[in-house]
Amino acid sequence: MEKKITPYKNSSDGKKKQVEQMFDTISENYDGLNRIISLGSDIKWRKKVIKMVAKKNPKSILDIATGTGDLAIQFAEKTSAEKIVGLDISEGMLSVARKKIVGKKILENIEFVQADSEALPFGDNTFDAITVSFGIRNFENLEKGLSEIFRVLKKDGIFVVLETSVPTKFPFKQGYHFYSKTILPLIGKVFSKDKVAYKYLSESASVFPHGEKLNNILRKIGFNEVKNIPQTFGVATIYNATK
Repeated sequence: MEKKITPYKNSSDGKKKQVEQMFDTISENYDGLNRIISLGSDIKWRKKVIKMVAKKNPKSILDIATGTGDLAIQFAEKTSAEKIVGLDISEGMLSVARKKIVGKKILENIEFVQADSEALPFGDNTFDAITVSFGIRNFENLEKGLSEIFRVLKKDGIFVVLETSVPTKFPFKQGYHFYSKTILPLIGKVFSKDKVAYKYLSESASVFPHGEKLNNILRKIGFNEVKNIPQTFGVATIYNATK
């Protein structure tokens, strides 16, 4: 990242620990706030990710930074994958995810695991598909995290990222900056237990390398067929690549 942004500027903990603490704190109302903040667009973006992955008919899927498990659960419901793992650093978020699948048939092929995305607890070439939604900007070391993803992805496997980005065209660029700097932190203050969490999420999105910059980082790691597809005037981007 061009500039290091952390949730709690006065904390002596590293970014990784701070991110874990932040998501533990906001886990109970994270889903609802996501719908409000994205004006419901995140549902549409995730559907596109699911369709992209489903086309490859993967037998195994790893969803990193799974949060409260929405994407992993939809993979279990809408693909023929036999093994789905949702991984996150926050046990608070995962506890919400586990509650969502209690009593459901998908319990048979979905698992939620607490682990560090920069030290994945899996062997080389384990998964046919790997996804990260709104999570890679929280990596403490972006290239290390992407290298781990590359390592555990099978040859010819697909990697899909959904991440926030910054619009470049008028008037969407100006509207985005007003919304992210003024409205988003206000929503976080009103509805969240953690007053700084949504300020961090806004700031981290504004400095994260997006578009061709992220494409080039993915190519440097070793990914092939790297593409980026801007969503909703560029406020989010879907990236896909292969190994």
